[in-house]
Amino acid sequence: MAADTPGQEPTGLLIIGASQSGVQLAISLRALGFEEPITLLGEENHRPYQRPALSKEWLQGEVGNESLIFRSAEYWDEHNVTLVKDQRIVRVQKNADGSGVAVAESGAEFPFKRLALTVGARARKIAVDGADLTGVVYLRNADDALALKAMVGDATDVVVVGGGFIGLEAASSLKKMGKNVVLLEHGPRLVGRAVGEETAQFFLDAHRSRGLDIRLDARISRFVPGATGDGGKAVAGVELEGAGGASEVIPAQIVLVGIGVIPNTELAEQMGLAVDNGIVVDEHALASDGTTVAVGDCANMPNPVPGSPAGERIRLESVNNAIEHAKVAAYSLMGRREDYAGIPWFWSNQADLKLQIAGLSMGYDQTVVRRDDERGKFTVLYYRAGRIIAADCVNAPLDFMAVKNALAKGQNIPADAVAAAGAAPDMSVQLKTLAA
Repeated sequence: MAADTPGQEPTGLLIIGASQSGVQLAISLRALGFEEPITLLGEENHRPYQRPALSKEWLQGEVGNESLIFRSAEYWDEHNVTLVKDQRIVRVQKNADGSGVAVAESGAEFPFKRLALTVGARARKIAVDGADLTGVVYLRNADDALALKAMVGDATDVVVVGGGFIGLEAASSLKKMGKNVVLLEHGPRLVGRAVGEETAQFFLDAHRSRGLDIRLDARISRFVPGATGDGGKAVAGVELEGAGGASEVIPAQIVLVGIGVIPNTELAEQMGLAVDNGIVVDEHALASDGTTVAVGDCANMPNPVPGSPAGERIRLESVNNAIEHAKVAAYSLMGRREDYAGIPWFWSNQADLKLQIAGLSMGYDQTVVRRDDERGKFTVLYYRAGRIIAADCVNAPLDFMAVKNALAKGQNIPADAVAAAGAAPDMSVQLKTLAA
């Protein structure tokens, strides 16, 4: 079926998803000299904005709404980028040459010559009784953040479900705002998908020493509704399963759930694109049809770290990846083939703990720990087959930069050289001096 609609000639590039990766794709294309019209389309009724601060500075009132906006309206006008808000695309009709029409839930149609999917991921919902009560919230987008912020002023007790980065960041922010916070993690350690055991234990000890109540191996029975005054529609607590059938109810006027995300692959599936924990793309961000590009959180791509095992694939959720992957996709849309530049890196600010991760630790077989407890510095170096592949660095920016630069240059920071630096090992020895 031809996608062209009478009176609507396909034109330019349609970017579905006004995310960090969508914004960067438009910016990169204009920098490369792409002259055709670009439409940047989002389903939220907001201008494109930055998300990392939602769980930290914005929630605490340290930054305002305007500081989160990516670019001014004048920028988009000057660069011939049309912003479309509040349109949710539900179907894409596509031709073999890459052109087609995207159809919105409203019935609006958006013809295109080329298509980019920067649709990101959505919060994973929790499946327990009471999950639909007022006060049970998520924190993935601006509307989520606005809803949470509107509730915080009247709340005394908050339960955070999920010990990943979002959960720890939000819990730290809410505690700083004077709330009684309990964090519940279903697994045996914190941030289990992102860091190794040593880093997980460091964060557990550090947050507990700062007064944050963290419960590991927590089993939630239900979210408990209030008995009076609210018609039983608002959350009043979280019931935990206890040993021997006993239970405990933790008071909560807010339950913030952060248990991971699910990549938005529905459009890709409807289009017949390959999907496997994200939209499957090649090293140049091209989907299985050879014409659509998919970028950022929604994309499953070959591991971009030099020296990775052949065939190893990964889906990355980070600002850095959204930017670098968008640059790769921009080159593809210009008819060029460029490799992913730089080394994946991540960060998470939790109270006074500034975590920076360089590289990807998947498949590691050895670790070396560096720490300076007096200055609150902590680093874990990850190795695979004798070569450094990643590092977790807490309040240790020099370690982070040394590992990031070594990975980019194909250098090693040998584990035995780090260990020989002294007991602990000694963090006064700079890692960059050991790179070879």
